[in-house]
Amino acid sequence: MADKTPENINGGGALATESQLPTPTKPKRNKYALACAFLASMTSILLGYDIGVMSGAIIYIRREIKMTDGQKEVIMGILNVYSLLGSAAAGRTSDWLGRRYTIVFAGAIFFVGAFLMGFATNYAFLMAGRFVAGIGVGYALMIAPVYTAEVAPASARGFLSSFPEVFINFGILLGYVSNYGFSKLPDNIGWRLMLGIGALPAVFIAIGVLAMPESPRWLVMQGRLGDAKRVLDRTSDSAEESRNRLAEIKEAAGIPEHCHDDVVSVSKKSTGSGVWRELILRPTPAVRHILICAVGIHFFQQSSGIDSVVLYGPDIFERAGLKTDTDRLLATMAVGFTKTIFILVATFLLDKVGRRPLLLSSVAGMIVSSVALGIGLTVMERSEQRLTWAVALSISTVLSYVAFFSIGMGPITWVYSSEIFPLRLRAQGCAIGVAVNRVTSGVISMTFISLYDAITIGGAFFLYAGVAAVAFLVFYTLYPETQGKTLEEMEGLFGTYFKWRATLTKFDDNKRENQERLQTRK
Repeated sequence: MADKTPENINGGGALATESQLPTPTKPKRNKYALACAFLASMTSILLGYDIGVMSGAIIYIRREIKMTDGQKEVIMGILNVYSLLGSAAAGRTSDWLGRRYTIVFAGAIFFVGAFLMGFATNYAFLMAGRFVAGIGVGYALMIAPVYTAEVAPASARGFLSSFPEVFINFGILLGYVSNYGFSKLPDNIGWRLMLGIGALPAVFIAIGVLAMPESPRWLVMQGRLGDAKRVLDRTSDSAEESRNRLAEIKEAAGIPEHCHDDVVSVSKKSTGSGVWRELILRPTPAVRHILICAVGIHFFQQSSGIDSVVLYGPDIFERAGLKTDTDRLLATMAVGFTKTIFILVATFLLDKVGRRPLLLSSVAGMIVSSVALGIGLTVMERSEQRLTWAVALSISTVLSYVAFFSIGMGPITWVYSSEIFPLRLRAQGCAIGVAVNRVTSGVISMTFISLYDAITIGGAFFLYAGVAAVAFLVFYTLYPETQGKTLEEMEGLFGTYFKWRATLTKFDDNKRENQERLQTRK
């Protein structure tokens, strides 16, 4: 029988070329993990729907409930501030009740808020409804990315973790469609249906989530190793990956590797005690870097002006030359469709292209679009006649702005911030990120009218372009690539800069001490 060793395969003892070696096959998409991420991320529809529907509903609300421009700014953006209460409480709630039941809780709260808004008879009543809805939104925003990141295998984590942003965009589109659909009804009925019908998605979400398993990482934190293993077996690409993921989670939770009991006791440290001290008061260089990256990406996502475009689309299109309600609502629907299409494109690129290239390309496109939109709106504002090219430039750059946002900045913010924190810090760390996101969003959305009254609407977008330029520099300098890394490997990617600073500081201290000793001897 002929010798089939590698040395003799090609004759003459030549080694097999690299092209002849079997190529590794990419694992198929895990359908069970896909279904879990899909159901969990549906909670994000709640925020998206509220943003989209308020942009058009406010036109008709103001015709029945009289309010000033300042009150309009508050009613549009206050939900983001109210959601802080929900996101602040969601970290501890999710560690106590579990990720799954926290999602159900979020849906139930938003259901009540949507009903209250739909039946509002005055400004104070409407504010009360937005308060309740905001708490539900805060819960949903924090817990959906955390659950998805903890269930997803490393090969598809970017794809699955982008689902919350996909559903935010889908919710925005539903809100825009609802605006247009109910705009033909009498004013006092149409806007109530626009707001009140938002209760229906909350019901379906709460029911659907009950079919999901609990997060394997939360199960390990509770000492339920047997349950965690069963979930990991179904959400991993292979049996080997399941074993490795369980071993990494056990190590992060402080459980000995040789422990194979179905139920074990877990120390208080791994269940959340002392988290805030380790996260904020005495962080390691890696944790400090992670926290800065999470806070920074959430801040820049909102401060670059996306909520001004999405919430005040009808106002922007009015300044761009569209005067009728129908034209403005149709234009905002185009914004919704554009955002939804490009966020779907982004979900398929995240695990192929990587986080950094998409993020940097997205921000660069937003800078160019913001500058072009500022030029178009400035020309329209200063011209006494309707300039077709300026109208076309303004509308097209609004669409390009949301397209570039959706291809990178939108989904990567949630993917990146949910995957970089160590297990013991993840719930509270993500809660801080969401809090920064909501505060920044609230400031931007509650000041847009005042801002463009002060520096013109074109000037407002020049300002947003400047913020996006700063974001590009920060992302390029501080943000490492996380594609393909397991959640337990993330901590090793961060902290190099801060370790260098700590070493330099220690060197300076030693040098100063030596100089003082020499002075003393003299």
